[in-house]
Amino acid sequence: MVENTGRPGYLQIADDLREQIRGGSLAPGDPLPSTARLSEQYDASLSVVKMAVGLLRNEGLVIGQQGRGVYVRNLDQAPAADLASEVTELRTAVRDLSERLARIERKLGD
Repeated sequence: MVENTGRPGYLQIADDLREQIRGGSLAPGDPLPSTARLSEQYDASLSVVKMAVGLLRNEGLVIGQQGRGVYVRNLDQAPAADLASEVTELRTAVRDLSERLARIERKLGD
C-alpha cells in the first residue's frame, strides 16, 4: 500500500517491486501482476502504477511484451549490449546537436 510519506507513490511502488525482483520473489521470466491488480494491491491509481512500471522498464529490470504483459528481465542477459547501444545513440545525438548549435551560432554571428 502506498503510504502518505511525502514520497511519490510511483516511487514507493517501484521500490517495492524492485526489492521483490532483487530479492527473488519475482524471478526472471515471471510476469508482473496486471496494472489493475497492482493498482488494487497498492491502493493507487492506474497512472501511478504505470509510472512505477515505466521506471522499472527504464532501469532495465522489466521488459514489456506487446499484448502479453510485463516480465522480469533476466539480469544475466546482455544489458551491457543495450547500454552500449544507448551510449552510441546518445553520442550521435550530442554530435548532431553540437553541429546544429554551431550552425546557429555562425548564423547569429553574421
